[in-house]
Amino acid sequence: MSDGKKRPLDLLQRLDGHPMLLKAARGLRARLPGDVKYGDPLSVAGDEAPQVLGRRLAQLTAKQPGALRELGFSALQVWQSVSEAQGRGRGDRELAIVFTDLVAFSSWALDAGDDQSVELLRRVGETAEPIIEGAGGRVVKRLGDGLMAVFEEPHDAVRAALEAADAVERIQVGSYRPRMRAGVHLGRPRKLGADFFGVDVNVAARVAAAAGAGEVLVSEAARERLDDEQVSVRRKWRFRAKGTPKDLRVYAASSPG
Repeated sequence: MSDGKKRPLDLLQRLDGHPMLLKAARGLRARLPGDVKYGDPLSVAGDEAPQVLGRRLAQLTAKQPGALRELGFSALQVWQSVSEAQGRGRGDRELAIVFTDLVAFSSWALDAGDDQSVELLRRVGETAEPIIEGAGGRVVKRLGDGLMAVFEEPHDAVRAALEAADAVERIQVGSYRPRMRAGVHLGRPRKLGADFFGVDVNVAARVAAAAGAGEVLVSEAARERLDDEQVSVRRKWRFRAKGTPKDLRVYAASSPG
């Protein structure tokens, strides 16, 4: 490289690593809308354009933290924020959060062995996930013998959970028939990358964990948005779960008739 081209690059590298410029770039990020930590593995996990570019920028600049890196993430941070505000992301939108798992699966799996356990999980996934997606839900992640999903409407979430629980009961591996349980809560989870976090996610998980075999539990917030003609509910008076509001009311949902 000629000296004429090398000198501007050297100057740019020195400016990029200058402590004052780096501090100013980080200060700018703190004042911009969006996630100020944008660029970490959680925030760029996903297939939206800002996330894909964020992963690439993080890889290219991993060993060269500097002002240009911060300015690049600043632009992506704002882009992601605007995408969420325009409805291309979830942001602070109200969502029905669903958790499911299989009751007593771990105990059965210890005796059944890996081959049968994997076969069962595959069949449960092949049965439950199309029902969830067909009702307008999106599977956020798979959690061993369960999953987390989100829906636009609690009614769709509850109907899908009831249908999935009923369908899963018809699966048989060896002499074992699985029993699914689920919990549904309506809230405003925080979207970070392709995942969701926050108090409402924790509440939904706790509600699911309190359900019995084949049972779908629904929080008060979700129940208020249900169609009484298509979903029946009854109050669960003895609901107690750590990590949930003390005044949280929970209902057992079922199909009418």
